[in-house]
Amino acid sequence: MGESRVKKLATVLLDAITDKDPLVQEQVCGSLCALGESQPEEALGVCEEHLRQHDKLAHPYRAMILRAMETVVNNHLSELDKDTARAVILLASGEMTRVKELVYDWQQAASSVLVAVGKRFIGRVMEELLSKFQPGVLPHYFVVQTLASLSVSNVFGMVPFLTSVLSTMLPMLGAAKHDTMRVVFCSALQHFSESTLEYLANLDQAPDPTVRKDTFAADIFSAYDILFHHWLPSREAKLRLAVVEALGPMSHLLPSAKLEEQLPKLLPGVLALYKKHAETVHVSKSLGQILEAAVSVGSRTLEVQLDILLAALHTQVCVPVESSSPLVMNNQKEVLRCFTVLACCSPDRLLAFLLPKLDSSHERTRVGTLQVLRHVIYSAAAQMEVKKPFILSSMRLPLLDTNNQVKRAVVQVISAMAHHGYLEQPGGEAMIEYIVQQCALPPEVEPQKPGPDGEDLLADSVRTISISTLYLVSTTVDRMSHVLWPYLLEFLVPVRFTEALTPLCRSLVHLAQKRQEAGTDTFLIQHSDNVTLPSPYALTTRLLAVSSNPYLGDGRGAASLRLLSVLHRNIHPLLGPRWATTIPLLLAHLDGHTEKTLSQKEWEEKLLMFLQDTLAIVSDNTWICQLSLEMCKQLPSYNGMPQEKNFLYKCIGATLGAASSKEVVRKRLQELLETARYQEEGEREGLACCFGICAVSHLDDTLAQLEDFVKSDMFRKSVGIFNIFKDRSENEAEKVKSALILCYGHVAARAPRELVLAKAESDIFRNMSQCFSTKVLGIKVETKDPALKLCLVQSVCMASQAICSSTQGSSFHFSRKAELVAQMMEFIKAEPPDSLRTPIRKKAMLACTHLVSLKPALEEQMQADLVHSCLHSVLAVLPEPEGEDGHQESLYLDTMQALEDLLTSLLQQNMTPQGLQVMVEALVPFHNLGLLVGLFSPRCADLWPATRQEAINCVYSLLYLQLGYEGFSRDYRDEVAERLLTLQRGLVHPDPAVLFHTCHSVAQIIAKRLPPDQLISLLLTLFEGLGDPDKNCSRASTVMINCLLKERGNMLLEKVPEIMSVLRSKLQETREEHVLQAAQHSVYLLASQHRAAVVSSLLGSPLPFDSHTCTLWRALAVEPGLTAQVLGLLLEKISRDVPFKESRAFLLNSCPTRVATLLPLAATCALYEVASTPASRPAVLELYPQLFAALLLRVSCTVGVQLPRNLQAKERRSTGSGLASRSLEPCSSAVDALRAMLLRGGSEDVVQHMELEGGWELLGTSAGHEEGVTRLASAMAKSAGPRLPPVVKALFSTQSSVYEIQRVTSTAFLAELLGSNVVNDLMLLESLLDNLAARQKDRCASVRRLVLRGLANVAVGSPDKVRAHGPQLLTAMIGGLDDGDDPHSLVALEAMVGLARLLDLAEAWDLRSVLLHIAIRVRPFFDSDKMEFRSASIRLFGHLNKACHGDCEDIFLEQVVGGLAPLLLHLRDPQAAVAAACRFALRMCGPNLECEELAAVFQKHLQEDRGLHFGEFLNTTCKHLTHHFPDLLGRLMSTSLFYFKSSWDDVRAAAPMLTGFLVLHMEAEQQPQVDLEQLLQALQLLLKDPAPVVRAKAAEALGRLVKFA
Repeated sequence: MGESRVKKLATVLLDAITDKDPLVQEQVCGSLCALGESQPEEALGVCEEHLRQHDKLAHPYRAMILRAMETVVNNHLSELDKDTARAVILLASGEMTRVKELVYDWQQAASSVLVAVGKRFIGRVMEELLSKFQPGVLPHYFVVQTLASLSVSNVFGMVPFLTSVLSTMLPMLGAAKHDTMRVVFCSALQHFSESTLEYLANLDQAPDPTVRKDTFAADIFSAYDILFHHWLPSREAKLRLAVVEALGPMSHLLPSAKLEEQLPKLLPGVLALYKKHAETVHVSKSLGQILEAAVSVGSRTLEVQLDILLAALHTQVCVPVESSSPLVMNNQKEVLRCFTVLACCSPDRLLAFLLPKLDSSHERTRVGTLQVLRHVIYSAAAQMEVKKPFILSSMRLPLLDTNNQVKRAVVQVISAMAHHGYLEQPGGEAMIEYIVQQCALPPEVEPQKPGPDGEDLLADSVRTISISTLYLVSTTVDRMSHVLWPYLLEFLVPVRFTEALTPLCRSLVHLAQKRQEAGTDTFLIQHSDNVTLPSPYALTTRLLAVSSNPYLGDGRGAASLRLLSVLHRNIHPLLGPRWATTIPLLLAHLDGHTEKTLSQKEWEEKLLMFLQDTLAIVSDNTWICQLSLEMCKQLPSYNGMPQEKNFLYKCIGATLGAASSKEVVRKRLQELLETARYQEEGEREGLACCFGICAVSHLDDTLAQLEDFVKSDMFRKSVGIFNIFKDRSENEAEKVKSALILCYGHVAARAPRELVLAKAESDIFRNMSQCFSTKVLGIKVETKDPALKLCLVQSVCMASQAICSSTQGSSFHFSRKAELVAQMMEFIKAEPPDSLRTPIRKKAMLACTHLVSLKPALEEQMQADLVHSCLHSVLAVLPEPEGEDGHQESLYLDTMQALEDLLTSLLQQNMTPQGLQVMVEALVPFHNLGLLVGLFSPRCADLWPATRQEAINCVYSLLYLQLGYEGFSRDYRDEVAERLLTLQRGLVHPDPAVLFHTCHSVAQIIAKRLPPDQLISLLLTLFEGLGDPDKNCSRASTVMINCLLKERGNMLLEKVPEIMSVLRSKLQETREEHVLQAAQHSVYLLASQHRAAVVSSLLGSPLPFDSHTCTLWRALAVEPGLTAQVLGLLLEKISRDVPFKESRAFLLNSCPTRVATLLPLAATCALYEVASTPASRPAVLELYPQLFAALLLRVSCTVGVQLPRNLQAKERRSTGSGLASRSLEPCSSAVDALRAMLLRGGSEDVVQHMELEGGWELLGTSAGHEEGVTRLASAMAKSAGPRLPPVVKALFSTQSSVYEIQRVTSTAFLAELLGSNVVNDLMLLESLLDNLAARQKDRCASVRRLVLRGLANVAVGSPDKVRAHGPQLLTAMIGGLDDGDDPHSLVALEAMVGLARLLDLAEAWDLRSVLLHIAIRVRPFFDSDKMEFRSASIRLFGHLNKACHGDCEDIFLEQVVGGLAPLLLHLRDPQAAVAAACRFALRMCGPNLECEELAAVFQKHLQEDRGLHFGEFLNTTCKHLTHHFPDLLGRLMSTSLFYFKSSWDDVRAAAPMLTGFLVLHMEAEQQPQVDLEQLLQALQLLLKDPAPVVRAKAAEALGRLVKFA
């Protein structure tokens, strides 16, 4: 019975082998192998029988079966009996030779089976193969191939057969006419030869140790003769390569005499293949083997063939190597191996051939030659030992090569030489210098030069490899230590090696440290013995100078300082202890910064302090003078490096300052003045710093030397009369004078203050002025050079600041003060008034700031002129616009600060009213009756006092004219009108406040006497006066308008629309701020008296509101009482009017379109404007609940509502032009109004929360409105709790709204509130529950759904109240499960979600009666087509299990057990949410199953935050299920079979997996529970499933059924 089951399973699998999907085929083969693991002989037998019975099975499938058989044989070779092995051998042999044509995959698979069996049954396999390998008959291709493979896989078993095989094969070689057969014979001979060589190399392990090479020599030679003479000349490339691959190992088995005899033909024959094949690696490999064989027999033929060999091999090595081509790289390795063989036997001939090639004009030839040279230096070191001088001398030409490829190869050769002692020979130093030269290549230029082959050196540049080589040679090759030390020091000072400083310093530091460890004497440098070495002074100067730019060149600053530190004894014996402290501090400073964060000024100061400290420690004048001499010598070296040269100047100043020899100081200073490059600004600054630092110790000598230079012929030639008219010479002279003036400034700034006072006028300022002012024939010539001006200003500033900071500065009498201040004023005046391009203004004012504090005091007129000049020069300049050059902005701010400092300094010198007056004077430069009154009355504020008087007289006269019309006599004096005359005194005063107060009084008088019918005319005329060019008159109009509206506004009800229209037009005409404020105040005054009329008028403005209309709306928010009334009116417009109208679409089936009504839309926009005004806050707070409820409902009923067509066009135009500030779209405008109302009502946190959560965007969309309302309610609960009771009360009233969407919105809001604990604190819980419960029967399904959500939210917001309301809540939820006729309604979904939240908190007694009902009701949803239902029902099932942990009744346990299989399979659900719900449910089911192991598995594998290996988990789960629930197996199997028909591929694939693992772990006594026939049929059907993954898992499950066998 067992045999039939195995056969049946195997047959099913073998029938499925023809599946078209490769993965399924692979799984079928895997299952066959699984059968073979259990019953290898039977499985092999079934496969063998299947292949015999299905002759027409296509060869790809036969090949798969054979590969499965090969796997079984390899894994169970020791278990096979002879009969099985024989059957397999016969089958494989038959399959392999069934057809004469080559069918590679099939026949190769059969051959592999034979090779696998041959590892143990070599005799039987050879017997079968030899039966098909008969003399005189050309064998099948794969018979020969199998023999070759056997010789590789079983060397010791196969070699004894080779004699007979070769004897049979040799006659066949001549009969092989087809290239394919010839190729396989060549392959066989190659493998036979390799096996024989391996056998002979391991004779101590061989079964027959008497075997000798001679045994095979004759046969191999016979085969060689055919291969070489007959087959090698073939035109077929594959055959030629097969021949040459065979000749290599065969050459080792040829008789020595025969090999010697054949070499003259063999070598040229093999070499000729180089020209015939692009891929030459096999040729090179074979050639190497032949050469090794020839050398091993001591062949003399090689000498004759050597030149040809070398030429051919050299050509191969010169082929460009591409890293992406492994064949070319492997070929190079084989070629170099050939060179190694030749180098060992003929080193002289090899070098004689190679070294002349270094002079070739072809780059690849030179590169290839260098590669060979490097290789033989390594691989033939013994033979090359005596050739070292010759090789070194031959490297002279490559050292001059400029090609980057060659350079890289040269560096590699030098590296090899270093390791083998070449560089210790004479000429080795040139190699080291070459490496250093390559390290000094400029890094930004060198990688940009690709070679002619197109190779990019960016990744492995010459410079990079040179730096690496230098460091490796210095640190890892011990024998190089005495070669490199102290020789590398010679490269530190020359400028051409600057880029190599960092690697040089690192190598020298390592070498020096090694020397120190070896002993003191070996470390010290004997400069007398090494005249080419740089002196201690040169080293110190060089390393200090380059350290000033520390991050350049890969951190040369730190490297230089470290080298200085280790060289301290060579620099000076006293420096060691001090440098051990100071240099680490400098290095730590560099480590703590980057190139961007390092302050260059601070760093240079630290280095100068280090130098000065060093000089103080040495305290040897001779040493210091020598150091200063060396520094001066090195100065020209830094001509292209301004920063380093500038710092070196400072170092020279510090060094001269420490010198005690005045002659040396004067001499060095003179040299500096004579040799400086004055054209360069940086050098002028450096020279000045040098003089300044030197003057600290040698003030007199420094000044004397400067004066001597000014008097010298050299200086006079620069500024002579004959050079005045030559632009270039004049420019050079200006630069010299600039430098000298700067020198004086720095000397004054740095020298001791008391000494400077004595020299200030007589030497410093006098000589500065002399240098600046040029006289020709007694005539003063003004300079045109701004740099010279700037230098003078800067130096005067430094010198005057030095004098001021002196302790005796307050008593110093500076006679040249006025002259210098005047000069500075000239510079300031000469600057362009409209731009700020140079710092001359700023520095000149700084200089004046210091100068004015010196005695004597400036004359009052000069002081006034100075203030006037500076103010006019600076205040006229506008600041740079934002986003422009940051330097310009900084210069502007600095200039303004300099002006402020100057004015402060001037005021401090004369702290009197008179002094202040000087400042102030400079700072302060400078119709009818209604119609007529309207024209004259604003003139009461005219700029001209006379006009003001005349204007009030005109008004006075007009009022009396009116009184005359009214019947009064001419001599009548009206008390009110007469008050105008008393107001004339107020018009004399220029104070605007007094003027406008007077204008207000005038308006009051006019209001009392103007007839009512003239009032509107007056107002309209005054409105026109708002645009008066005289701003005083315009402001007077605003004052009078507002006064008239206040006094007589109650009479203007009918004129409100006209006044509002005029106000809007005036706002459109002008942008003046006072007009805007006046218009707003006018609207406020009107609205205070005619509230409804103003609101109606503004609501009638065209939509969208323009900015002026918006301004008028915001005017209504000034006073809280008025604002509240306006808001009330707007709320009435929003709430009472119909929000939209429905228009029928043209298509019968389409939904009607909703179009917004205009009045509520305008009211919403107006409410936004009012609420946006800060002053509206009290009114918004007062009406907060009404506003919130109304606006929220306004949002809900405008979702999806469109604008009227005429407004749609306006909206598109405004959007296209970019002018629209806010959208007019109905819903968006309502959302904006709600947001503005919340902000003004103090609910900023609510608004911010909504913005972060994206709630505002959701609120305005049909799809997201409900979620937006939910997020708004959540934000209100979190941040506006105290506001909720009246808001909730306002929303309760919307329960009876005729608009369904409004009921949905209010229900969503209230439902979400129940999710917050705030409802408890505010005692709203009961009222909310009652209100929602009353809505359970609402005709709208969305309302009913939201009611359930709200009731479930109690579990979150008030979990402690769930038990009290448990029956009510559970009843509502269970009712929701049965809601409506649709079993998959969203109400049912909400009920499941809600139950999942409530179950954990409900009373156990309340749950007991409903658990089973709920479990039965939700079970059908497990396989719902809708993901949400599957997820919710499965998660609810998990909560049901959680609710009854430890108290699970048997009847409910049945439901748990029944749900296990669906839950396990839905772990592979295509929706992640469903899979996550299954994880949770299974974890909850675990404890109720009363199996600790299974519960532990669920807890371990099904955590939410870890990945799931489904196969491993299912395997473990099935193991525990079959062990702990043996009676459950049949039920699990039947449920699994049900899911064989699932609509989801992954679930359908998981079902056979579950089945297979259950079968895998079942015990024998459980087998009756499984209907094998039914299972087999079901799996057979799955093997035809359209999804490949399902077919693959079905095949895998079939492999598990071996358990039944």
